[in-house]
Amino acid sequence: MLENLLTERINPASVSIDELPVEEALRIINAEDRKVAEAVEREIPAIAQALEAIVKALERGGRLYYIGAGTSGRLGVLDAAECAPTFGVPADLVQAIIAGGESALARASEANEDDPASGAADLMARDFTAADVLVGIAASGRTPYVLGAIAAARRMGAVTVGISCTPDSELAGVVDIAISPLTGPEVVAGSTRMKAGTAQKMVLNMLTTGVFIRLGYVYGNLMVNVQPKNTKLSDRARRIVAQAASITEEQAQALLERAGNSVRVAIMMGKTGAGAEEAERKLAAAGGSVARALHG
Repeated sequence: MLENLLTERINPASVSIDELPVEEALRIINAEDRKVAEAVEREIPAIAQALEAIVKALERGGRLYYIGAGTSGRLGVLDAAECAPTFGVPADLVQAIIAGGESALARASEANEDDPASGAADLMARDFTAADVLVGIAASGRTPYVLGAIAAARRMGAVTVGISCTPDSELAGVVDIAISPLTGPEVVAGSTRMKAGTAQKMVLNMLTTGVFIRLGYVYGNLMVNVQPKNTKLSDRARRIVAQAASITEEQAQALLERAGNSVRVAIMMGKTGAGAEEAERKLAAAGGSVARALHG
């Protein structure tokens, strides 16, 4: 059965890759990788549909959950972990569950992926509710652990999304929104950490970045809710305020100090001349969006 999956097939472009000079082998890998962006592009309508569903859920107080096993699970954990420092959102707003738990991040624990009941139990243990959105990630589209969690979420009435890299996969057939970038056979047969993994990461990047753009955490193309908690982030915050408000970095630093280190408040102060309290009030009325606060 597995041999019929697109991700498990033999790639004719790389059948003799073990006999090739290093540069030639790398060119084959690179040529195959170029196909990934095109595969993801074909799924943009489905990605947009999922993004809109996630935005609606978060606006109503819901959360976004990822679940996966192996490489797919690790990619979910990576994307979820990066949302808080990038967009300044609560750490539990985007959560990721991986088969085998945290130990599976550093040491493969693929045996856990064959148990659908474990997927459902792990999801429930994280206080998942009908108001949340669950994104199941499985390159093959058949991982029992993921399917078990999806089934549990559907019974609750939650929105479900599936990301897989095989056509007409089982996962795609049971979710509300299916995202299926078909990246084709891997350079090393069945090694879905390669093209399939790259496609999955691209989709996850698009989902969370798009969601937080829509929710007002980005102004222009600047991450205006970054929390300046270390030297690098403090420098970034200062540069963002200076760029957004068309002022010097010294002026930006002074505004940040008056704004309690809130980048969004400092930008509002710099662009409107308002005091910190007035800037906070305008932002609150605009749902935290700098653009809406400025144009409202």
